[in-house]
Amino acid sequence: MTIYQFLLLFLLWVCLPHFCSPEIMFRRTPVPQQRILSPRIPRSDGKILHRQKRGWMWNQFFLLEEYTGSDYQYVGKLHSDQDKGDGSLKYILSGDGAGTLFIIDEKTGDIHATRRIDREEKAFYTLRAQAINRRTLRPVEPESEFVIKIHDINDNEPTFPEEIYTASVPEMSVVGTSVVQVTATDADDPSYGNSARVIYSILQGQPYFSVEPETGIIRTALPNMNRENREQYQVVIQAKDMGGQMGGLSGTTTVNITLTDVNDNPPRFPQNTIHLRVLESSPVGTAIGSVKATDADTGKNAEVEYRIIDGDGTDMFDIITEKDTQEGILTVKKPLDYESRRVYTLKVEAENTHVDPRFYYLGPFKDTTIVKISIEDVDEPPVFSRSSYLFEVHEDIEVGTIIGTVMARDPDSTSSPIRFSLDRHTDLDRIFNIHSGNGSLYISKPLDRELSQWHNLTVIAAEINNPKEMTRVAVFVRILDVNDNAPQFAVFYDTFVCENARPGQLIQTISAVDKDDPLGGQKFFFSLAAVNPNFTVQDNEDNTARILTRKNGFNRHEISTYFLPVVISDNDYPIQSSTGTLTIRVCACDSQGNMQSCSAEALLLPAGLSTGALVAILLCIIILLVIVVLFAALKRQRKKEPLILSKEDIRDNIVSYNDEGGGEEDTQAFDIGTLRNPAAIEEKKLRRDIIPETLFIPRRTPTAPDNTDVRDFINERLKEHDLDPTAPPYDSLATYAYEGNDSIAESLSSLESGTTDGDQNYDYLREWGPRFNKLAEMYGGGESDKDS
Repeated sequence: MTIYQFLLLFLLWVCLPHFCSPEIMFRRTPVPQQRILSPRIPRSDGKILHRQKRGWMWNQFFLLEEYTGSDYQYVGKLHSDQDKGDGSLKYILSGDGAGTLFIIDEKTGDIHATRRIDREEKAFYTLRAQAINRRTLRPVEPESEFVIKIHDINDNEPTFPEEIYTASVPEMSVVGTSVVQVTATDADDPSYGNSARVIYSILQGQPYFSVEPETGIIRTALPNMNRENREQYQVVIQAKDMGGQMGGLSGTTTVNITLTDVNDNPPRFPQNTIHLRVLESSPVGTAIGSVKATDADTGKNAEVEYRIIDGDGTDMFDIITEKDTQEGILTVKKPLDYESRRVYTLKVEAENTHVDPRFYYLGPFKDTTIVKISIEDVDEPPVFSRSSYLFEVHEDIEVGTIIGTVMARDPDSTSSPIRFSLDRHTDLDRIFNIHSGNGSLYISKPLDRELSQWHNLTVIAAEINNPKEMTRVAVFVRILDVNDNAPQFAVFYDTFVCENARPGQLIQTISAVDKDDPLGGQKFFFSLAAVNPNFTVQDNEDNTARILTRKNGFNRHEISTYFLPVVISDNDYPIQSSTGTLTIRVCACDSQGNMQSCSAEALLLPAGLSTGALVAILLCIIILLVIVVLFAALKRQRKKEPLILSKEDIRDNIVSYNDEGGGEEDTQAFDIGTLRNPAAIEEKKLRRDIIPETLFIPRRTPTAPDNTDVRDFINERLKEHDLDPTAPPYDSLATYAYEGNDSIAESLSSLESGTTDGDQNYDYLREWGPRFNKLAEMYGGGESDKDS
């Protein structure tokens, strides 16, 4: 008989009523004599207290979980020895689930469970029972507590907290290396049977991994698992209860295992020989190519360091390891020359930087390759014999003299001829020149060290066959000094001598400067050009000299100024000298020798006229000049008399310019066309409220079309008058009469009369009314005079 069949029989036996009639008998324990639980203690009423034993004994009830029957599940029966079977007692149940989950027959004491119970929700229930008299409702037995314990059945399968686990283990690990531990939980009672006893097994992942049945630890099962062959593995683990026996419940989980990399693969060059090419003109540091060794590992295990270990170009080339791409970049270390060497051979090594000692037996973790570098020829520019040139020349050298020669050659095998030239940006004054064929520098203008001590030139060497190929070199020309400048006074000296000076009195100390720069330093000598009876020179032998008096007293009224020629000479070869004239004024001095006055005319001024008086006189003159200027300005302003004399009638004001015009023959008169031409531009605007200062002939503008609207023109003129900052400080009105495009009477002005042919008849003016009678008489009379 299997365990499963036995379990079914057990459940049937428990659930059948005639097989399951547990009854708890509560009988009073007979006591031959009362047991005194404590010493007798007299009560206040004189009686002695005694404790009696309880009359019913309680046991635990056991109930199987997950009952599937249609009737209430029978739990047990309560019975008191006071129950005579006549229905006088009533059983009462209270506590966990009383009245809802558990009910009691108050007459018989039978306890039933009203629904299916899950032990995983609650493993036991604590209740209280009491038997009372139905009529008096008094308890016949003390209330007592009992427990209903739920018996577990295997109704929960093991579960894992994660559906998918992720784990990793280094590749090449030994057999039995722990990978990860998985644990499943079973909600069944572990203390009752094997319902919660879980056993682990592997369903997928063999033969690479295994699992410990009791602990769930996954371990490697094969040696030398290589990540480069396979990196990912999926393992399925089963957890089964009932100790893994038949009929147990099970759950599964998936574990994704990744083999992590270890340095078990050395770097390898894909080729034994690598060919590279580089131009001979490539500058130092130029990258000419790269080499790369492949490594099946990843991360730091694949890091490689490159180096040149042998070859004939170790001093010409260098290699740099590029960390990002793990390549070796070959660069130029020294300038290359195709004509000197055309092929270089290098031996390059690549080695892992992080080697695991456990895998030394798989080494060596390095590899080598041969790199052959071919130098390609290019048309190179000329090469000078030096990187720079320095020439020294004296400043008195003659024009046309060669000061030095620069040399250059064509490094190419063709050896093209060279042409030399000067960069004129470095010799703007064209002091130097060069022979184009041999590179000889010569002087084309005189030199002067005092103007420029250094000349920084640039010489260009270019191939005649290919002028684009050129090279520049710096040429420094130092001008050496020649004693060609005479010494001079260091500064201008303002020298005076007091009238009361005595013989041998010092009046001035002089010094000199020289533009030349002799090697031994400057040395000057001072002397007089001729013997002077009034003054003498005493050389201090330190490039200074003293001017001393030779006579007693001077008179400025006789001689106010003396001129003393002083000869200054140097000691270089050839000796240079110059004569400087020292101007000495004769001045009046006080007793301390301080100068008071050096002008003879100053004695003619009044003695009482001081400096303050002179300032006062000057101020008076300035004030008079200001008054004269103001008077002239006011007089000029009065010339501008206003034309508007009355403020009462501003409409009939007449602006008069005192110009009667030239009659109808006057072609320069005012043209009404200006008003009708808004686009006309006046060269000069006249003020209409003052008499014009100057008269000029206005420019005659062409007559505007009759349909020209002058309203905008008039508005602009009115706006100009309103904004005119030079308007007079009294009210004035500028009137522009706008009659429209046409007038019945046409124009009454004579300005346009010159445009009409023949005589006009003005008799119609009498028909216009009394306002035009005066005009009719004037023009009509004019005609009469003409007729007469």
